[in-house]
Amino acid sequence: MKSNMFTIANILTGSNLLCGVLSIVFTFSGRLEWAVAAIVLGAIFDFFDGFAARLLKQQGELGKQLDSLADVVTFGVAPAMIVFVLLILSNTLDIILANGGSLSNLWLDGTTMGYSIQVWINTYLNDLVVNNMENNPFRYEGWHKFAPFFAFLIPFFSMFRLAKFNLDKRQTTGFIGLPTPANSLFFASFALMLWAGFNDDSWKSILSIALISNQILIPTVILFSILLVAEIPLFSLKFSTYSWNENQIKYIFLGLSVVLLITLQVWGLSLIILLYILLSIIRNRLTLKNKIKA
Repeated sequence: MKSNMFTIANILTGSNLLCGVLSIVFTFSGRLEWAVAAIVLGAIFDFFDGFAARLLKQQGELGKQLDSLADVVTFGVAPAMIVFVLLILSNTLDIILANGGSLSNLWLDGTTMGYSIQVWINTYLNDLVVNNMENNPFRYEGWHKFAPFFAFLIPFFSMFRLAKFNLDKRQTTGFIGLPTPANSLFFASFALMLWAGFNDDSWKSILSIALISNQILIPTVILFSILLVAEIPLFSLKFSTYSWNENQIKYIFLGLSVVLLITLQVWGLSLIILLYILLSIIRNRLTLKNKIKA
């Protein structure tokens, strides 16, 4: 066992996990854009560990378990921490508005977005554990104190999703339930939109703030957590052949994704995940319809 532990494939899997840990560090440092970049890098390692395992014939039970352990950090805990911080910001804005302030007060004058986020994180955590700050004019109480914990649904359901994937023999060529990397990218896009809308007086700033509100983000977290373990078949982007007839839905998805990224940039990332779910549902209905006809 020892001689096969530190294979190239397993080292790539470990690199995926380290990216997840880095993402958490960046999140609580206020650098949400770096946190997202670390998750994306983890996804790249996650892709290549499987590729390396197949290429170098290093597939095994150990690698499968290590992959799930790494994924629950990078695609479960890391995006949850991002959502946790986004909900802190949303509740901070609620408190500011209730005290007669405005959106501009959320971003402290003369500071970067990262510094402002770090200040509010520290303020929230101090109130959470009742470390009173004499000079703090704001107080997180009641709903504003506990709302961010809805983010923890993401790693909770991701754990079950990953365990199910390891045991479910139906998921060799596709997925049953939303894959954790897709779920992670979806929520990471909210942070990127907030970053892109910082110091922007256009619709970008208004939309990015609206999307992280409790009224939108919390129901979305609940819905997507359910999708992680739902009995809904979703297609995989693995290609056994490259023929159009066998891969129409995949080519359509990839083509539309490129268009969304070019035209909308970070604003298109969440739409790509929604498109993935929608096309999978359409494919399922067409497959069922063809079976009925046959």
